[in-house]
Amino acid sequence: MGDKEFIKYLDKYNNERLRMRINVEKGKVIDIVVQYETFYNGKWRAIVRYDCAHGFFHRDVLYPNGEKEKQVIEFDNLETALAYAEQDLKDRWEFYKKRYIKRLKK
Repeated sequence: MGDKEFIKYLDKYNNERLRMRINVEKGKVIDIVVQYETFYNGKWRAIVRYDCAHGFFHRDVLYPNGEKEKQVIEFDNLETALAYAEQDLKDRWEFYKKRYIKRLKK
């Protein structure tokens, strides 16, 4: 099946989005990236990303100064991890955005 890449918008103005990439092989998810981005001050900014880089599933909270906070999250399979990542970002994008903007203004 290969890679699927797509965007899901979270608001009616299309200023909040999930950028998603799912790699499927023989019907099994083998790699994912789910990234929340906001359009702020004229450009898209990545705020939170779930992925399998470094060989394990984790969440990166990205900060305006380039730093990131990594949290390992354990699941039995990537299908469950994918559902978790997407739902977390749909439920909490406003929280993540407020925290990012607060740090941006410091």
